[in-house]
Parts: sequence; C-alpha cells; structure tokens
Amino acid sequence: MSNDAATAIPAVDGPQGPQQELPSHGLGASLPSADSRAKTEGTFPYASDLWAEGLLWAAVLRSPHAHARVVSIDTTAAAEMPGVRVVVTHADVPGEATHGRTVADRPVFASDLVRHHGEAIAAVAADHPDTARLAAAAIAVEYEVLDPVTDPEQAFAAPPLHPDGNLIRHIPLRYGDPDATGEVIVEGLYRIGRQDPAPIGAEAGLAVPRPDGGVDIYTASTDPHTDRDLAAACFGLGPEQVKVVVTGVPGATGDREDPGFQIPLGLLALRTGCPVKLAATREESFLGHAHRHPTLLRYRHHADAEGRLVKVEAQILLDAGAYAEASSESLAAAVAFACGPYVVPHAFVEGWAVRTNNPPSGHVRGEGAMQVCAAYEAQMDKLAARLGLDPAELRLRNVLATGDILPTGQTVTCPAPVAELLQAVRDFPLPALPKDSPEDGWLLPGGPEGAGEPGAVRRGVGYALGMVHMLGAEGTDEVSTATVKVHDGMATVICAAVETGQGFSTLARQIVQETLGIDEVHVASVDTDQPPAGPATHGRHTWVSGGAVERAAKMVRTQLLQPLAHKFGMSTELLQITDGKITSYDGVLSTTVMEALEGKELWATAQCRPHPTEPLDGAGQGDAFVGLAFCAIRAVVDVDIELGSIRVVEMAVAQDVGRVLNPAQLATRIEAGVTQGVGAALTENLRTARGLVRHPDLTGYALPTALDAPDIRIVRLVEERDVVAPFGAKAASAVPVVTSPAAVAAAVRSATGRPVNRLPIRPQAAVAAPTA
Repeated sequence: MSNDAATAIPAVDGPQGPQQELPSHGLGASLPSADSRAKTEGTFPYASDLWAEGLLWAAVLRSPHAHARVVSIDTTAAAEMPGVRVVVTHADVPGEATHGRTVADRPVFASDLVRHHGEAIAAVAADHPDTARLAAAAIAVEYEVLDPVTDPEQAFAAPPLHPDGNLIRHIPLRYGDPDATGEVIVEGLYRIGRQDPAPIGAEAGLAVPRPDGGVDIYTASTDPHTDRDLAAACFGLGPEQVKVVVTGVPGATGDREDPGFQIPLGLLALRTGCPVKLAATREESFLGHAHRHPTLLRYRHHADAEGRLVKVEAQILLDAGAYAEASSESLAAAVAFACGPYVVPHAFVEGWAVRTNNPPSGHVRGEGAMQVCAAYEAQMDKLAARLGLDPAELRLRNVLATGDILPTGQTVTCPAPVAELLQAVRDFPLPALPKDSPEDGWLLPGGPEGAGEPGAVRRGVGYALGMVHMLGAEGTDEVSTATVKVHDGMATVICAAVETGQGFSTLARQIVQETLGIDEVHVASVDTDQPPAGPATHGRHTWVSGGAVERAAKMVRTQLLQPLAHKFGMSTELLQITDGKITSYDGVLSTTVMEALEGKELWATAQCRPHPTEPLDGAGQGDAFVGLAFCAIRAVVDVDIELGSIRVVEMAVAQDVGRVLNPAQLATRIEAGVTQGVGAALTENLRTARGLVRHPDLTGYALPTALDAPDIRIVRLVEERDVVAPFGAKAASAVPVVTSPAAVAAAVRSATGRPVNRLPIRPQAAVAAPTA
C-alpha cells in the first residue's frame, strides 16, 4: 500500500465544508488502540496462550467424507490408551443434540449421518496434546460412503440431506410491472467462489469446570451470550451455569468462533472435572468454521436507449453447505440489494438458499451483498458497452439518492451520496504508466521473475458501486447495554461488545473522553456476567454499543454537573466540559473535572435500541433495514494478456461514512476491507472436489499479502450524518469488501475485452479475447 498523503485520511466533505484540524482526544481524534503495543510486542493474551493447573488437552475426530452413513463408532482402543481421560460421542451429549444461531440443525457430534467434510464425530481429553490426537485417530468409525450433493442446482431434486429438507429459504421479490421491458437487454451468468474468513489465529479455548456443576469457557467469541446459551442447552444446564469469557480476539471478519468448537470443549471439562484446552490446527479451522456462500447468479437487465434502467430480473442461488447457519439473512441481503445502488422502476428477483454436502457457509463481511455486487456491476458494464457509453457515465444516469425507493419498497431515508462518490473516483488522476525498463520489472504482473513480456501487458480501468446494510435486518431486536463508572479520576466502561479489530474499545474511550473530559478511560474485559451487547457484525457495535456508552456517559455527566448547577442556580445545559474543564455560559463558573470529581464515585447504565425493522413479506417487500452505507471504487489493473496474470495497480476509494470518529482507524479499516476484496477477486477460493476440501491450509489457500496489496487511495470520505444513528456514523469495513471485487473484475474486462463472469478470476479468463 502507498504511504503517501493520498492514502492517508483526506479532508472530509460535509455541510460545513472541509475539516482539516483534528482534535487530540475524544471523537474525531486518531486515538491509537489500547492493545496495539501488546499485540506488536507479542504480550497480548490470546486464547492459545491460556493455561490452568491440571490442564488436559483435547482433540476432535472429524469425518474424512463429505456424505456418509455412520454405521458404528468404537472408542475402546482410544479410551484404553495411557493418558486418555475420556472419549465422548453423540451418546454423551446430556442436553440438546443440535445447535445453531438461527436454526438448531447442526449436531454437536454426527450420529447417523455425516453431512460435510470435517464434521465432528467424537472428542478426546488426554494429559498431552499428542496423546489426545493419537487417541482421536484410534477411534474406529465404520462409514457407508454416500454420493454427496455438491451442486446447489441439484439440491432441489436430490433426496433430503437433512430432516428439515434441502431448501432453507426462498425469497421471491416482486416490484413494479412484470410486463415492463427495455429497448436494450443484456444477460449474464455469474459464479462467486467460497471465500474463507481466514482468521489470523486458529480457534483455541480453555474450559474450566466450576464447583456448582457449571463451566467457564475462555475463548475468542464474537457473540458470547449467544454462544453461552447454545452451549448451556447442549450441556443440559441453565444459562447461569455457563460463563463465556472473551479472551484476546486476533481479528475477525465473520463468525470468529464456531459454537461447534466450544461445545465439545466444555463437554470434556464437565466429564473430566478438569480444565481442558483445545487448540485447532489450521486444517481443522478451515474445515470447521463457516465460509462465504458460493453463489450462482443469473441476470437480465432492461434499459432504454439513453441507458436508464427499466427492469432487473435475477435468480440468486446460495450454497449454504450442510447447515443453515446465517444463510437466511445472507439471502435477504442478496435479494434486497440485487439491483445495487441504482434506481430500478421494476424488479423481479428469485432467491434461494439450499443445503448441500459442501462446507458450511455463514457470516463473512458483506455476506450476500458482495456476491450480487459482482453480478450487477458486470451487467452495468455490458449495458455501457452495448450502448457505447462510458461505464461511469452510465452509472451516474441511474444512481440512487436519498428519498428513492429500494426494490423492497423501503424508502432510503439515510444519506445516499452515491453520485458524489462516483464522481470523486472518476475525477481522481489516474496512476502513471510504468516505465519500460528492467528496473521496473517488479511492476509487471507476476513480478520480475514472471515469464511475461512488457509488450503483452494491457492496462484496464473499472468502476463499481456497492452498498450494505448496517445492524441486523428483518425484525432483529438490536439492543446493547453499557455501564460507565467514574472513580479516582478514572472512568471504566463495562460493555459486552467484543473488540474484534473494528475499534470499539478505542471508540468507547473516545466517547467518554468527549462527554466527561476524563483522559484515563479503561474498557473492561468481556464476559457473559455482563448484560448482552449482541454479535460483532454489520458495524453494529459502533452504532448500538457506542450509543449505549454515550447515553451512560451523558447520565454520569448529569450526575457530575447537577451539584454545580444547583449551587450556581442554573441548569446543567448551561454548563459545558471542554479540555478537562467545566465552565458556565457566562464565565461565572470555572473548575476542572478532577476537582468536581474529588471524593465522588459516579456510575450509570444505559441501553441503545434502534428503531425496529420488519421481515420481508411473500413478495420481498418490507422495511427490513435500519441503515445503509455506500462506496465507489475505481480499480486500475495491469494484465498480461498472454499469460492471464493480473496486477492491481491502484484502488481509488470514495466512501459514505456518516461521520469520521477516528481518522487513522477508519483509514485502516477501509484499506483492510479493500485488500480482503482484492483477495476475493483474484486468489481466494476454498476449493472442493466432491465435497472434500482441497489443501485446507495457508499454502493451498492463497491469501493476499502485503506484496499483493495495491496502492489504496482514499480520495474522499463524505460526511453526511445519519440522524438516526448515534454520532451519525456508518459502518466502514464491509462496504469496501463488497465493492472492490466488482471493481477489479470491471478493470480486467476493460483490459482484456473478456466478460469475466467468475470470482476469483482465473488466468484463462484474463487472456485477451481474440481480435477479428
């Protein structure tokens, strides 16, 4: 990535014009993360570092088949091995045999059927990690291997893979006149691959049994209260008997921890009466957690002779893998955003999510929205080519704005500066062409050791517009609770919002600094003894948990100012806190916050709950989303049209952020999102053969590294505050993930003249089309 001024956070455009001066603390300051030093020095307490007296080690036996009937399980040899304490299977689960965040369809251990490669069969606790793994390997399982259903199109007619059937959800969206047609029609078939969230650290955890018969689970959960409830039900315990303590999270771009990992861990601790630790290998991590939904999309766009959209028809098929996971809500996002941030008078979309014997799919940044963005933007490029229009100009003729109506019937009430975002990236200067010299060989696609020739390199420029929803959707009850305590000149924030790298802990400190004028702010560690704050997805902690912290801090502020206001015969509204000082409007009162706090202990608890949403109805209509965020990206790529190798030269980004709360942190989030999107566009695809994961490791799964990251130019951040959101801020990291793969694909189309209808882009798709 570039380190020059263009990559740094630019001046933010808003109603008051450019804002160049940044505060040193509070909201708007580039406050560093409290844990940044510990992480860089290697002292940050990750789950894999946990230890306890009398520790046992766990291992899980996983299925080598994608689909099989379990004929028998013999644990005798494993249980008799020296050092083995216990072996557990489905017969040893004391409570609910299945679990799931939305649908309880996933077994703790497979009993009669194996439905995907890597499904858990049994677990072992032993006094040494090698002993545990050897014992797991010694469990004798007799399988009757069955033909797997791996093509989601075949799932409709295939025998049921699950008692609930193969169809998880069907959403038919109907908007406008079905007989409407345009003068120009373009069609396309698109496929999106299986992207893995690839967390920095593989799953790990420690379970410690309690004297009351309960268990404490220490792990990097991103939704501890839901994980606690699911685990307690499987253990046959009440929620009060299970405690989830969140250890250091080494980053998360989806569901960081699979409950299917935590439940065997706690079960082993309860059976042995000893602390048990489980640290997954990278292969187990790939096989166990959820991935982005592979998706098949068919599109037909109608437009008039001027390029204005008339109707969009689409079919969207999500491969959910073996279990439901988050497929229902991913499908809702895909169907609702199938037309993109464009005005479409008539839309008819069919969406399905189906079970297969492929690896499970679930939450990954921008789920649903990313897949459809790649397809509808490819359609916009086809329309532009058919009409002889510049791709950016075609998009500008159709962009959404505040007050327009989505195909779901919901009015866009939040700021939607889509045209401004697109104009910003379109007008940004293009990067210079590399010189044709040996010294610049590293700039060629494939690098200096590549087999290509400079004369075979073509440059392409592509545009994409993306959108995501914030918070939960379709009636999800979004609520978070926070407590702010002040004692001895220091403030403490207690909130169960997990810091996953999105910056909530830093934001909470900034909110309290801004509201109370206290520099020293500590954010307490998270566990399920605290009130719930919900999952760390869709930017919800900035909105919901940040809003709860702000309300609690304002209540403490009132407690602090009331005695002073009463003493001087004025209301608290006439007092302000600035730079650690309390002053009145007339200058009569002037004191420091520390003096006002002397000898006092203040605290308050508050909740934040956004306005409710509703499920999509039988025609795909309804006010399903709380808020929306938008992004425009211009990608510049160099393609070796003989070899099909691609180098992303530059990504110019303009984003609708609502309000900049931490400039440095925001820039980092955008850059990380763009890089993850580039990975989805070019390299990341967890490949399977008849349902079996091929190369489940970081050698076979190609993540983009720092050498693969392009120059990312954040050319404009539009600050138009969303009045219903605390602080007016919007989610920052998901929308560049959604938009960047489509932009890269558009740029490759520009360079090669080929359609590029599959992500990630394969080399053969980047070879230039033959000329007539």
